[in-house]
Amino acid sequence: MTEKIHYPPHDGPYFGEYGGRFVPEAFVAALDEIETAYEKASVDPEFHAELKKLHETYTGRPSIITEVPRFAEAAGGARIILKREDLNHTGSHKINNVLAQALLVKRMGKTRVIAETGAGQHGVATATAAALLGLDCTIYMGAEDTRRQALNVARMRLLGAEVVPVTAGSQTLKDAINEAFRDWVASVSTTHYLIGTVTGPHPFPVMVRDFQKIIGEEAREQVTELTGALPDAVCACVGGGSNAMGIFHAFIPDAGVKLFGFEAGGKGIASGKHSATISGGSPGVLHGTRSFIMQDDDGQTKESYSVSAGLDYPSVGPEHAYLSSIGRVEYRPVDDDHAMNAFERLCRTEGIIPAIESAHALAGALDIGRELGPGAVILVSLSGRGDKDVETAARWFDLLDDEPGEGA
Repeated sequence: MTEKIHYPPHDGPYFGEYGGRFVPEAFVAALDEIETAYEKASVDPEFHAELKKLHETYTGRPSIITEVPRFAEAAGGARIILKREDLNHTGSHKINNVLAQALLVKRMGKTRVIAETGAGQHGVATATAAALLGLDCTIYMGAEDTRRQALNVARMRLLGAEVVPVTAGSQTLKDAINEAFRDWVASVSTTHYLIGTVTGPHPFPVMVRDFQKIIGEEAREQVTELTGALPDAVCACVGGGSNAMGIFHAFIPDAGVKLFGFEAGGKGIASGKHSATISGGSPGVLHGTRSFIMQDDDGQTKESYSVSAGLDYPSVGPEHAYLSSIGRVEYRPVDDDHAMNAFERLCRTEGIIPAIESAHALAGALDIGRELGPGAVILVSLSGRGDKDVETAARWFDLLDDEPGEGA
């Protein structure tokens, strides 16, 4: 029996001093409606049966685990095991949450979903669920991200979604979220804002966590069966933080399992060009919730940066801020160079092209392996596959014959 940590249920709206619902009055009724629908569904066997069937016959769950010994040769003798969310339909963990919320949309009698996306994986997953369930769909995406993720933009349009490039601000995820909120306030009677990560106003941080915790529940059972014990450490990349919360949640009570979240360190914390909100931010309110934010002395949100569009967000889910504050999860920045080196290493040693988001966790896992020493078992959430990032990686490594390299 492993030593347990007391971690009482956190059902929101607050996680310690973080979380809440900081929104205009126009959103309150819609958020109450979502909370009520979720609470009813969470105790309804028919909802769980319908979602389970979709996961088994559509998503492809349970996702497998894969040990990567050649990749782990740089990890100081530690074993590294990947939880393969990249093998899900649409190529990432995002589909877990999207299918569940889309079922709630049908229950609420609404006919349209809107979403924002950075790397495009949440947008593709949302467009997929909308097509499957017969919902109208609009996706907001920063214009800079539409350029970086042109393939995913095409995928969303093929699936029938309207993709709206957002040209305000830094033209990235933060600005796409702002535009999605503006749409929602004007269309709330017919439209559900399908938030893709564990942030935003209550009940989204709790609801999305609960729809993603299947990752950790499966992985806990699979790793125990493979190795005969729980892992020594669990690693995940953290932008908004949904894949990390999904895999962490099942291990939070286990005192012997160290938890590590790896943020986008970009060009380094000191440079100011990063998206490491816990490592380099401070408490504040953004997009309806209190958490860690990249902000100036006047409370204005700073522009974030990462080579990974999916991590390029200046805040993080409030439960992550709380887990950091109580010392249960250690959050570290991983800079672009370190992440891309791990990206290349997994490609070359194991034949797996990861999402650049996930490469941050892979780089961190190599560091953790060297710290923990030979024989340590490290579980890593491989949150997405790298199809969408092939052009970015090709430019980074100067692999395109007809384009100038713009890598390191």
